[in-house]
Amino acid sequence: MSIMGATSASGACTGQCSSPSVGALNTLVSVLVESLLTAQCEISPKELWPQDYAEEALQNGLETYDFVVVGGGSAGSVVASRLSENPQWKVLVLEAGNDPPQESEVPFLLNSVQGSNNTYLYMGESNGHSCKSSRQGRCGWITGKCLGGSGAINAMLYFRGTRGNYDEWCAKGCTGWCHKDVWPYFQKSFQTSGNPSLPQGHISLDAYGSYADDLIELFFKGSREMGVPRIKDFVEGSYIGYAKFRGTLENGQRVSTAKGFLGRVADSRPNLKVIKNAFATKLEFNEQGDRVQAVEFVLQGHTPMKVNVGKEAILSAGTVESAKLLMLSGVGPRSALESANIPVLHQLPVGENLQDHVAIPIFFSIPGPLVQLDTADIFEYLKYQSGPLSSIGTGTLNGFIKTDKKSKGPYPDIQLQHHTVRRGAPMGMGFLGGFGATEELKIFFQDLINKGDVVMVFVILAQPESKGLIKVKSSSYQDALHIEPNYLSNPKDIEGLLRGVKYLRDLERTSAFRQKKAKIALVPIEDCKQYSPDSEEFWRCYIGYYSSTSSHLVGTVKMGSVQDESACVDPRLRVKGVTNLRVADASIMPRITSCNTYGPTIMIGERAADFVQEDWNIQK
Repeated sequence: MSIMGATSASGACTGQCSSPSVGALNTLVSVLVESLLTAQCEISPKELWPQDYAEEALQNGLETYDFVVVGGGSAGSVVASRLSENPQWKVLVLEAGNDPPQESEVPFLLNSVQGSNNTYLYMGESNGHSCKSSRQGRCGWITGKCLGGSGAINAMLYFRGTRGNYDEWCAKGCTGWCHKDVWPYFQKSFQTSGNPSLPQGHISLDAYGSYADDLIELFFKGSREMGVPRIKDFVEGSYIGYAKFRGTLENGQRVSTAKGFLGRVADSRPNLKVIKNAFATKLEFNEQGDRVQAVEFVLQGHTPMKVNVGKEAILSAGTVESAKLLMLSGVGPRSALESANIPVLHQLPVGENLQDHVAIPIFFSIPGPLVQLDTADIFEYLKYQSGPLSSIGTGTLNGFIKTDKKSKGPYPDIQLQHHTVRRGAPMGMGFLGGFGATEELKIFFQDLINKGDVVMVFVILAQPESKGLIKVKSSSYQDALHIEPNYLSNPKDIEGLLRGVKYLRDLERTSAFRQKKAKIALVPIEDCKQYSPDSEEFWRCYIGYYSSTSSHLVGTVKMGSVQDESACVDPRLRVKGVTNLRVADASIMPRITSCNTYGPTIMIGERAADFVQEDWNIQK
């Protein structure tokens, strides 16, 4: 920026000042502005991401790749990176999206990305039990469509789940997936060997920036009165309690697996290529249907292409898109494929076993002074990646509690996640946009944050019993899917959420909360006005009205034993009936973990890469 141009621009401002600048101060201001613009660009420079191989592919065509990984998300980036550690293997990643936007890098702005062209938006069918506040009662899902996948647009909250989660998988036929088997793979992503030539982890865990420590302390105090402890981390022996969040962060910025596992190694690995804006449309099989020969995709929205597969194709496109691609390719339930005029190659229950953590929001209103982000906060983040913008606006607090007195195990049945909005916060409504809130709820929420601080606590059912499904409607990849989230179809799920609500109502009555005058603010719901706010009937109505997704979709390509007819992939993640096709993402979970699925999905990527390496006789 030239000094003259800067002076001219600043002159527009100095016309409002009590006295004009003679030039020197304008120059200083222009230097500051230029510095901030440079800092903004440095938040997400091109060097963070692997180069796009698209133009070279268009000009010269594509050779055969040993491994074609469909999807550069949380698991796919890990798989591709690990396989490319062997310089003899050629690895290609087909990513449907592009690099994440700058806002993705700023923890506080995560909600501004959701609903953008960097995401998929899916709409489910109404079941009359849940999501009644949404238009026509249809639950909506938002998932990532960019490098990093949903890990590039979510809150990066890293949990591992309980020993019971994985031992249950193991007991039901998923040999090699017990807790003792998967634990080393959780650790592997974060390990460093000290030798750049050896395999190592490429991401790290860190705490979020401070945003609302006083409100965090309030929940710590209240929970202590109810016998729920404050703990350091949710690990073996410490499953119940409150703790601050940790996420995949470095220096106040997001580190998705695409950035850590792909961006940090791609330039030094000529055998690893990434094609962006490459939407996979079909798997091409041999005549016998037992081997994938090529992956067809559409490049940049208009150019059809395909790449030949030398050894294996690995689907890591996510719970929705991996299931969709399999069905479009003739792998799925016979009835669904035939109704969509798709020839059946392998009859498998793809799209079934869909699970998600159903959640409901409870609003705590807490009197407090006006606390707003200002230019100093923006400057602090742009220059130093610290301050309020380095937080995710949630107060960084998570609770795991056990409300089911009939359960004999040590594990939680309810997860509580806290989203804090300071009084008058200009970006306070952003979160509701990602949540898919109604106008009624937005007006209510705006009124709350005009009067005081608000803590929105999501009551999340740790292991729901209800299951949904996904089906293709036609043979075209461009057509929308038929999706049935089916939340709350099992009455046990409603009972579980009621117990979670009761816990928060009891928390409201603790001396810590009464001293702060922190109270649950009830959203006015016309359909629920007939019930007393203290009654179980009211809360049943509320749950049906404001139940929604946690965006933890899993299970549509279920893993199980070879004999399990409800399973689509075996314990080594190979699609049944196909010799060189695996699935490596959250879709393989036989049952959802009792926590955010981001950490377990990264672990699945690590585990899958090891299976491939072992099966192709690669010594470590």
